[in-house]
Order: sequence, then structure tokens, then C-alpha cells
Amino acid sequence: MAAEDDDTKPTDAAAATDDTAATGDAVVTAEVSAGPPPWLLRAFLLAAATVAGLVGGFWVLMRLQGLLTVLLVSLFLAFAIEPAVNWLARRGMRRGPATGLVFLALTVVIVAFIWTLGALLVDQVTTLIDNAPATADQAVDWFNRTFKTHLAGTDIEKYAKNWSSHLDGVADNVWGTATATVGAVFQGLGVLLFTYYFAADGPRFRNAVCSVLPPRSQRHVLRAWDIAVDKTGGYIYSRGLLALASTIAHYVALRIIDVPSAFALALWVGVVSQFIPTVGTYLAGALPVLVALVHSPTDALWVLGFILVYQQFENYVLQPRITATTLDMHPAVAFGAVLAGAALLGATGALLAIPVTATVQAFSSAYIRRYEVTADAESTPADPPKRKRKWTRQLTIRLTRARKPPAE
Repeated sequence: MAAEDDDTKPTDAAAATDDTAATGDAVVTAEVSAGPPPWLLRAFLLAAATVAGLVGGFWVLMRLQGLLTVLLVSLFLAFAIEPAVNWLARRGMRRGPATGLVFLALTVVIVAFIWTLGALLVDQVTTLIDNAPATADQAVDWFNRTFKTHLAGTDIEKYAKNWSSHLDGVADNVWGTATATVGAVFQGLGVLLFTYYFAADGPRFRNAVCSVLPPRSQRHVLRAWDIAVDKTGGYIYSRGLLALASTIAHYVALRIIDVPSAFALALWVGVVSQFIPTVGTYLAGALPVLVALVHSPTDALWVLGFILVYQQFENYVLQPRITATTLDMHPAVAFGAVLAGAALLGATGALLAIPVTATVQAFSSAYIRRYEVTADAESTPADPPKRKRKWTRQLTIRLTRARKPPAE
């Protein structure tokens, strides 16, 4: 019996081992046959769809970049003229004719500005061509006297031929220039068309945008819309006042210095210095200095000096007072906004940067709570020693009580 039991035990152990191995093989087979979890395939599909959507959206944005820029500029111009349109609409005029009247007034101003500058350009170019030989000789003589050189008229002719070769290369690209000009004209017409629709149908467009939003979001959107209109209109209004003041001041100065075409040059300085951010001041001041330089170097120095003095007066006296109630923006913030806008959208971004930043600043200030910074009147330098002496006195009293012998 013992032998049978001994024979049976190894058999049972082997059977158990076989059963365990079979079970393990079954589990491995089941795991292999089950495959990856079902959520993994969905995750891969979701990631692929996200990447495809991002790539497709980026491609669409790149293709529609021109249209989006036109819409952005149109919306900015509509915000700029909407206060005038609303003023006419409150006096009984329909928004369509009111927008057309504002457009007509702006067109007259722009055409008059271009006509005045065109006459100035033709006059000065004609004068420059007529006086070119004498001006070149005077320039050569001055250069020789100042830098102790021995230039001659032949050198000037050589440089002129080099420049003419470059101009010939530019002239060969006339077709490309004409194509770009036609494209710019169509973009300008598109801007005018969208601006008219945005301004004429302003309330309807605003209601259409807010109708797809819940009531709480509608309040925020309407508030941001009103702030944008107010800040953009204030920006144009303040720049117009600064341009008017600059034009009057430069006209008086140019007439005193006796520079020709004083009104056209003053108008150029006033408009360009105010409506072209950052570099507008330098572009505006360069033209009257060059015109004065053609007639007299001394007059050019006087003009340059007056421009520098007036810019300081404008930056520190006029501009803070005029823009205090319209933009209320620190000059450093405005300069940084212009640089950021130019980096994002080029010249368009630089033009829109200041009103957009003013809108964001005003909108955020309506929701950000600020507190007055006050000094802690109770905290004085004498307080810590007093607390320290009080703590030391209490510690001394406790140690004294601990050292006293217990009463018998």
C-alpha cells in the first residue's frame, strides 16, 4: 500500500504540473487572442483627427490670410467712423445715407491731401531737376573742402551711371509692379466695401453675433464691442487733434523760415507723424528738411531744429493732455504694442496695435479689481525690540518661579 501511495504521489504532482502549465498556456493564448484594448484604437484615431484638423486649419488660415487682413482693417475702420455715423443717426438720418456721407467727407479729405502733396512733389522734383547740375557742383566743392578730397564731375557721372543701371533693373520688373498695384487696388476696394457694410449694419451685425451666445456672454461681448468703438473713435479723434496742431505749428515755422510749399509740407508732417506709428515722425520730418536743403543748408538746420523741439513739446505736453481721456495708455506700453503688432501683421498690425491694446486694457480694467497701496502704520522699527523685551521678561519670570524652593 505504501508503495502504491508512493507511486500515486508523483503521478498526482505531474498531473498538477501539467494542469498548471495548461492553464498558463491558456491564459497566454487568451491574452494574445484578445489583442490591444479597445480604447487604444480610439486614442490613435482621435490623435490623427486632431493633427489633421490642425494642419487643415493652418492651411486654410494661410490661404485666407489676405481676406482676414481685409476684414480686420475693415472692422477697425468701421469702429473708427461708427461714432460719426451714430451721431448722424440720432439726428434722424438713416444709417446707410449717414455712412455714405461720412465716406464722402473722408474721400474729400484724402483726395485733397493727395492733391496737395502731388502738387508739392511735382514742383520740388522739377526744381531739383533744373538745379541738379549746380547742386552737384556745390556738393562736390563742399565735399572736397570738408574731407580734403579731389573728386570731379566725372566721378559723379560714374556714380550716376551705376544708379541708372539699378533703375533699369527696377524698370524691367514693371509687370510685377503693375500686378502688385492692381492687387492693392482690389484690396482697397474690398476694405471700403466691408467697412461700409460693417458701419451701415452695425447694430444688425452686432445682434447677429450675439444671437448665437448665451445671455451672460452677450453682456460681455456687447461691453467689449462698446469699449472697442469708444477707444478706436477716441484714437482717431486724438490723432486728428494732434495732426491739426502739428500742421498749424509747422506751417507757421516754415513760413517764418521761408521754405517753399509751406502748407503742403506742414500738412505732410501733421498727418504722417500722427497716423504712421513709430517711424512716422522720421518720415514726416525728412521731407521738409530735404526741401529746405535744396534751397539753403541753413534753412534745413533751422527746420530740423524746430522739428526736434516740437516733438519734445508734443510728447511731453500735448499728447498726454489730449490722449488722457481717450486712450490712457503709457508711452512704453504703446511702443511695445506697435512692435508686437508689426511683428505679427506687419504695417497693418502696427497701425491697429494701439487701439486694440487700448481696448484690451479698458476691457480688462473693467473686470480686474485693484486696491490702494498703503503703508502699514502700525508696524514701526521700534516694535520688534518691544516684543523681544516682553518675551524676555516673561521668560525671566518663569525661570525665577521655577528656582524658588517649594513651601514647607
